[in-house]
Amino acid sequence: MAANSQPQPVKLSLPLEYQQHLFQELRGEDELVVLAKGLGLMRLVTNLLHSYDASGNNLIIVVGAEDRENAWIGEALAEQAAISMSPKARGLTIVNTDFTSVGAREKMYSTGGIYSITSRILVVDLLTTLLKPETITGLVVLHADKVIATSLEAFILRIYRQKNKVGFLKALSDNPDPFTYGFSPLSTMMRNLFLRKASLWPRFHVTVAGSLEGKKKAEVIELEVPMTDAMREIQNAIMECVEVSIHELKKSNTGLEMDDWNLDSALLKNFDTMVRRQLDPNWHRVSWKTKQIVNDLTVLRGMLTSVLAYDAVSLLQHLDTIHAAHSPQPGSNRQSQSPWMFLDAAHTIFSSAKQRVYASNIKATENTPIDTLRPVLEEQPKWALLAEILEEIDRDLYFEPPMKDDSNGTILIMCQDTTTCRQLREYLQTMHVKLKADDPTAKKDKDEENKPSAAFMMRRKLRDYLKWKREFAQVSHKLFAENQKALEGAADPRLAQSKGRPPANKRRRQRGGGGVGSVASGRAENGSLVQYIEKPSEVADLMAEVEITEEEAKQKAEIIADPLDDMEDYFELYEMQDLVVIHAYEGDQDEHILEEVKPRYIIMYEPDASFIRRVEVYRSSHNDRNVRVYFMFYGGSVEEQRYLATVRREKDAFTKLIKERASMAVVMTTDSHGAEDPQEAFLRTVNTRIAGGGRLAATAQPPRVVVDVREFRSSLPSLLHGRSIVIVPCMLTVADYVLSPTICVERKSISDLISSFKDGRLFNQCETMFQHYQKPMLLIEFDQNKSFTLAPFADLSGNLSSVNPANGPSDLQSKIVMLTLAFPRLRIIWSSSPYETAEIFVGLKTQEDEPDPVAAVQAGLDKNATAEEQAFNLEPQEMLTAVPGITPKNVKHLVLGCENVREVANMSEMDLEPMIGREAGRQVERFFSRNLVDLD
Repeated sequence: MAANSQPQPVKLSLPLEYQQHLFQELRGEDELVVLAKGLGLMRLVTNLLHSYDASGNNLIIVVGAEDRENAWIGEALAEQAAISMSPKARGLTIVNTDFTSVGAREKMYSTGGIYSITSRILVVDLLTTLLKPETITGLVVLHADKVIATSLEAFILRIYRQKNKVGFLKALSDNPDPFTYGFSPLSTMMRNLFLRKASLWPRFHVTVAGSLEGKKKAEVIELEVPMTDAMREIQNAIMECVEVSIHELKKSNTGLEMDDWNLDSALLKNFDTMVRRQLDPNWHRVSWKTKQIVNDLTVLRGMLTSVLAYDAVSLLQHLDTIHAAHSPQPGSNRQSQSPWMFLDAAHTIFSSAKQRVYASNIKATENTPIDTLRPVLEEQPKWALLAEILEEIDRDLYFEPPMKDDSNGTILIMCQDTTTCRQLREYLQTMHVKLKADDPTAKKDKDEENKPSAAFMMRRKLRDYLKWKREFAQVSHKLFAENQKALEGAADPRLAQSKGRPPANKRRRQRGGGGVGSVASGRAENGSLVQYIEKPSEVADLMAEVEITEEEAKQKAEIIADPLDDMEDYFELYEMQDLVVIHAYEGDQDEHILEEVKPRYIIMYEPDASFIRRVEVYRSSHNDRNVRVYFMFYGGSVEEQRYLATVRREKDAFTKLIKERASMAVVMTTDSHGAEDPQEAFLRTVNTRIAGGGRLAATAQPPRVVVDVREFRSSLPSLLHGRSIVIVPCMLTVADYVLSPTICVERKSISDLISSFKDGRLFNQCETMFQHYQKPMLLIEFDQNKSFTLAPFADLSGNLSSVNPANGPSDLQSKIVMLTLAFPRLRIIWSSSPYETAEIFVGLKTQEDEPDPVAAVQAGLDKNATAEEQAFNLEPQEMLTAVPGITPKNVKHLVLGCENVREVANMSEMDLEPMIGREAGRQVERFFSRNLVDLD
């Protein structure tokens, strides 16, 4: 299908100068485009696809698109086709696992159009020539940063470029970080993409800056919110725990590249992933303590976000679950616990979190004062500021109404996740609910009566928390009964006096105030924190303080399920200017939100660099829409540092890319014009098979390997194809790879090997391979990023002799030994990586004939069976052949006459006789009846 040389005039939706420039550049030549996040990558993609869709009979393939992006592209192409009234436009067709019919796909490909195809389906269709590469007009690759040498996308591009030298190839990405890792990363990535030109578009690009910083610049108001003292204490304590954990990692793992192992890098989202990646090659050798610290880093970094995002009660509940997960088990020592739990900073985290919810309250009585708990319910500082912003917007709309424009006047509030969305929705709905005047948490100052308050929401959360804490304690008591007994024994005063030390779970009293001591966590005997459990009397006092008032009872309950009953009580129609929309950041989908809602006021409750750029693009693209943005952030917080680090990291990444592109040599890819070198084509057919005198033999066909289509999840087929081996994808019943008429290979990763031993599948696979091939082989393949080893070998002296007949040996090494004893002629290949496996396969094929794909597919199938019979599932047939009286010859009658195995088991002897005969029917009926009686 030939590509149109001249683009047809189509109506595009690219109002900004840099968008038009980039579109013309992409339309004119093949290149890699790296665009800063938030500058409208998907808008560029949809316009590019629309220009090809509206200009003739093209076959365009979109590679690497996610489900959400497919929905975006399909909707945008349909909308643009309707606007431009293009008669030839057909929109986007998504090809995924729902398209099971090969004939349907082949027919679709022949008619042309734009198709978004999953990588696994596309690579199989290309190899089987169901989709001929020569007929493709061009490929558009999304998420080009993920195209590494062993990826399916790189495999697809290699096949495409080998067979199609004239089709276009466009690769796009809005994530510059992956292009800066390793040696010459940009040139390496371009070699994987078969491209020679890179186009870089950061935010500081002259054309981009000129398009976004003109007269139509959005009005942005930055609001720095100070954290409360308790929030700052918790954050500093968590940072101290992170710093100590990093120090322990450095001390325990010398010899690694640790320049990035610092507190600043720990604020980034992928820090724990980066540490784990560096430790993976030696993961089997690192100590248990190191593994624990790596897991703790993930927990601690999540706590940093929770302090700022969760309300005080939700944060305390979250910390209680973390504390329970890290609680010491009976008989544990200090070496088996998380190191950060022994720090004073950990004590600060939990005690400060409790002080934000409730504190000590000493009540005087006739005899002695009673120590009780009173609710504090500290509010998030951003809530009051959010209410002030909304009040300011209402005041401006009343006293200074803006000029009428194309905006809807809607207020859009953006935050990080849906949990924060629910929190803000509840606060805005209940912030003006006033409690009784005699309520302890009600406002006493008459001047502040009209100020919004989160008292209603926080009281409800505290009631729910106290109920949850009681249920949580009961569950913990049942799950950890021994631990509870140990704590109760330590709390016995007589036992404590006899040992000469205070009870382990008693709260510590500190000089200078009982508020801290009454809510602080104590220490266990090994020094770790012990979770504080409120006394029943204290819980009763708290519940009495926050009991449901008359005003709270009048409020509508939160909608948990929507049965569509009494809709008038919950749903109303509002004008757009009366709406306050709360939405979570969703990447490119945020552009849809801006275009659909058309907000006049945007409140960024949490900072996001890419959304700021999307607002700039939105405002600059519409002359008749005014936008005011309120940018909120906690001053001196991890939130601010993470935002600044993200902006700085992206700027540094683009700077490195610009420098590398300036000094980069010409990227050598396959020749974009001309056919393959005949000399190279001839050398590919030379086989190193030794014939008599040891001369090389030239074969008429290049070497090939028959591969099961399910194996395309791995990178091995791509690496084999890269070594000039023809890959023939088939649906194999026996083995995963067929190298020759006599050699078949069953490939197992470590995880697959363990599961295959566990369910006994591997023994059946080996038995089947021996029935059809002379040289069956088991390939155990390791990850190239991890060490080439299993777990350390245990003492097997008494293990094999005491094997459980039902389950077999427990450890993996013993199971491998049992496998070799069962199949002495089975060859086991140990491979350190897919690269090494490709080398091994090439060596195994040197003195062998080429495999026959038809014979490989027929192996394991009944040669006398028809195509209709072979379409049935083989596993039930194998189960039936194990029943006395059923043979491979008469099982086909049962398969055609019965729906499933259950129906066969319930049939009588008279029902079975017409299908398999009287004697066989009697044996089958007796077999199932005897087993049923035994079960009874």
